Amino acid sequence: MPPRRRRDHAVTRTVTTTTQGLVVEGLRKRYGDHQAVDDVSFTLGPGACLALVGESGSGKTTTVRMLVGLERSDGGTVRLDGRDRSARARSRSERLARAREIQMVFQDPYLSLDPRVTVADCVAEVLRLHTSLTPSARTARVRELLEQVGLGEREAAALPRRLSGGQRQRVAIARALAVEPRVLVLDEAVAALDVSIQAQILDLLATIRREAGIAYLFVTHDLAVVRHVADEVLVLKEGQAVETGPTDRVLDAPEHPYTKLLLGSVPRRGWHASPAAPERRRPE
Repeated sequence: MPPRRRRDHAVTRTVTTTTQGLVVEGLRKRYGDHQAVDDVSFTLGPGACLALVGESGSGKTTTVRMLVGLERSDGGTVRLDGRDRSARARSRSERLARAREIQMVFQDPYLSLDPRVTVADCVAEVLRLHTSLTPSARTARVRELLEQVGLGEREAAALPRRLSGGQRQRVAIARALAVEPRVLVLDEAVAALDVSIQAQILDLLATIRREAGIAYLFVTHDLAVVRHVADEVLVLKEGQAVETGPTDRVLDAPEHPYTKLLLGSVPRRGWHASPAAPERRRPE
């Protein structure tokens, strides 16, 4: 079989020698005849925030699902602080250790919260699984985590269905923070919220990042929020990285036609949608 020819990219891969932070190189994933992720590489430094942007089907979610271990990659490497996370975990303790390093907050937290137990117990269960805290210490830590995300005793005693969408997202964030992760993946984490609630959650995330020094991988199709949260942007199109760079540069002076198209689609005063090509559904 002839060697696989690498397609030209608009992104030039930067070789880095750092061992700190999250380093992803040549990540690939294929579903049948569809290449969902094709040779994606990026670096996320400690305490930094990288926005992974693109339309539905661009490969954003598949990429982050591979990072947290929900999907197996077909190729490439994932390293965190110099440790290789690419191979399958060999033991339960290794799986738990990896889970503590990279946590994920989903678009719809209700699907990831147990509807039968209270908010406090949802958070406490994570502490029981990942720490050796005594029951009294767990209770104190749960209270501390919920206070950190702006929730009190009333919300702690409630079932998830009794909370608003914004409150449930705060619970999901508290639960992710319980294991003190190095990286927090936010997969369309504010997309389903009202604009005013979005702003509250984004402000909360900014405060947590500043105080705790956690790195964020912010996955979104909404460029309107990217400028407020991210240091750098990586643009994906059909599974390939087409542009990357500092947020202000990419948003103010985009170089790739696809990035320009995305920016041109952001609603603004006097904005009118241009005719769009029929949407093609594909795995993301």
